[in-house]
Amino acid sequence: MSHQQLLEEYAQGADLLTSAIAGMTPEQLDARPIPGKWSTRQVVCHLTDFEPIYADRIKRALVEENPTLMGGDPDVFASGLGYEVRDLENELNIIRTTRQQLLTILRNCDEAAFQRTGRHSRDGDLTIETLLKRITGHIPHHIKTIDEKKQALGI
Repeated sequence: MSHQQLLEEYAQGADLLTSAIAGMTPEQLDARPIPGKWSTRQVVCHLTDFEPIYADRIKRALVEENPTLMGGDPDVFASGLGYEVRDLENELNIIRTTRQQLLTILRNCDEAAFQRTGRHSRDGDLTIETLLKRITGHIPHHIKTIDEKKQALGI
């Protein structure tokens, strides 16, 4: 896949997520129909929390020489960042705005920039291209889990 195609897929993420949760009631968003799995609201909050983290990783790899990129434990975030009370409109706006900003930056980079690296605390050296592929696939991956929850709820 070309970098241009990857950026186009990345650009669609917020709209995909918005469509996936459209029409869900607050009760459905907070339901946990699959034991041991997060609610849809928690999934959206998780996605939102990791958008600026990935944007920071990519930005730092663009401007620093092989910077250290810290990992984060999604379950620790979920347990301490008030997922149950966060407004999903705000969450979706953060995703949309973060992606719009990063798209402006990346669309103005040359091809060589996508091969710059950062050293992830767990995964080792990662290129900007790899980081972009990971965050681009993050929303579609979790939309599948949202669809499973909706199916379990009969919606």
